[in-house]
Amino acid sequence: MSELDKRISLPTSRARVSEAAEQRRTASLRVQRLRENMLAYGFLAPSLLLFAVFLFYPMFKSVYLSLHSTDPTGQIAAFVGLDNFKAVFQSGLFFQGMKVTLLFVLLTVPTGIFAALVLAALTHNRFKGMRMFQFVFSLPVVLSVGSSAVIWKFLFHPTLGMLNYLLGKAGIEPIPWLTSPDWALFSISIMTIWMNLGFNYIIISSGLQGIPDEIYESAKIDGAGALLTFRKISMPLLSPTLFFVTVVSMIGAFQSFGQINILTRGGPMDSTNVFVYSIYQEAFINFRFGTGSAQALILFAVIMLLTLIQFKWVERKVHYQ
Repeated sequence: MSELDKRISLPTSRARVSEAAEQRRTASLRVQRLRENMLAYGFLAPSLLLFAVFLFYPMFKSVYLSLHSTDPTGQIAAFVGLDNFKAVFQSGLFFQGMKVTLLFVLLTVPTGIFAALVLAALTHNRFKGMRMFQFVFSLPVVLSVGSSAVIWKFLFHPTLGMLNYLLGKAGIEPIPWLTSPDWALFSISIMTIWMNLGFNYIIISSGLQGIPDEIYESAKIDGAGALLTFRKISMPLLSPTLFFVTVVSMIGAFQSFGQINILTRGGPMDSTNVFVYSIYQEAFINFRFGTGSAQALILFAVIMLLTLIQFKWVERKVHYQ
């Protein structure tokens, strides 16, 4: 008989019945928890399967290929350890590709976010006709990279393009948009800013609409002007949205490929040969899958490092309500 039963003077048979009921209740809870876990994993199974096929398997395959040399058919030839990584750094592929990529990121990310912020601020009112402008500014988000690249390929055409036609009307010499090493990356950047403008505009505009109107009304009563209100109220409250757009835009800029493949194919004179395009060339044109996989893993490490830096230091400037 337990000490508790002695204290409250319960009969022995009654205590045994209570213990049996407690054991049955514990077993029932375990069965119920097991069923809930199985149901949760059943709902997650399709997503886990997609991640396994399209994310985890290619990642592990890249790690495997980066440690081997391959023949022209893509078959494993020999284990080479870290030689592919050494070859990437010694050949200058990393530094050349990263130099072009960083310049491309600097040209596209700040400019794209600033343009979207200005447009979102200008259309953040209830004047008549603003819906039309909001629709037009959001339109690029529905276009694919291929469609956008084809449109801009016609605009950049040296003799038939609309841009050089307008420059000619203004008395300005035609610009070799895609054929000059000095202009090619700049031209690709213009097209990329326009292509990403729809997404950035929608996100920033949604962030502005989430700021309560009462705060603006209080600032207006206190005599704050439009610019002061935007700088002291809108920008701090919009900082979480801007931080999100900055992180996503930087990752997207490092991964840009489609527009470069369609418009310039890395040229002229490697002026638009960003790191992702050099991976494509190494793996699917030169058929050196080992070196290409090593480049892909290096790019993954660079993007992850930059993202961690943004979350470590840049996020401190973000004002969460």
